[in-house]
Amino acid sequence: MDLEGKEERIVAEVQDPFGLIRVLEIGDYRFLEFGEAIEQSCTFIADPSWLEYDYTRAMFLGALCHPAPETALFLGLGAGTLTQACLKFLVLEDVEVIELRPDVPRLAMEHMGLVDDPRLTIRIGDALELLHSAETADLIFLDLYTDQGPAAGHLAWAFLEQCQQRLNPGGWLVINQWASNDGKPLGAALLRGLYHRHYWECPVKEGNVILFIPADLEQQFEPQAVRQRAEALAPHLGYSLLPLLDSVRGAT
Repeated sequence: MDLEGKEERIVAEVQDPFGLIRVLEIGDYRFLEFGEAIEQSCTFIADPSWLEYDYTRAMFLGALCHPAPETALFLGLGAGTLTQACLKFLVLEDVEVIELRPDVPRLAMEHMGLVDDPRLTIRIGDALELLHSAETADLIFLDLYTDQGPAAGHLAWAFLEQCQQRLNPGGWLVINQWASNDGKPLGAALLRGLYHRHYWECPVKEGNVILFIPADLEQQFEPQAVRQRAEALAPHLGYSLLPLLDSVRGAT
């Protein structure tokens, strides 16, 4: 993505009780921002299911831990690019999104290419309060960020425990976690204790660490099976997930 010298255009701007939401267009891309220039999501206008950043590609890689997911739950929508990719490239039957700010899905649909798919249900509210009423799922994606950084849920023991408990047997929880200065995920000590060190990490160049957490201790990360799924999807995605797969490590 080369945006040097490209003109910046404000497409939409909304003030809600949580602050400012802005959609910017630069060249072939649109960006969803919270607050003062805090980028949340990036959409390639020509293909809203294209995952531009490594952290979203790594989260999609986490979805490939499951051999045949039918249901997915997204905690936090952003521009919806990861949701779009999962709807397009996975054989999902039902997808639920919980998003705090009502203007986010509206802006995503009006300006970021999010499609109103019949398999997609969006609920507005706080994921920490609504998670208990969500359907269980094969895949759960946790990506709750504000203009100040990760929301409280990323370090809330009871909530993170509940996320794992909402997984169907064989399911996977995928968390977009900030990285600390030592390269470990934010809250590493809490995560190790909560999940019994039984999870895998995928560090990405944006400075985040994506976590792959199975539903139970019997499940293992199977790199060869994930590799085969990634290789099969590469011609459709237009990029390879294998460099990210090669960086996956055990819990630190």
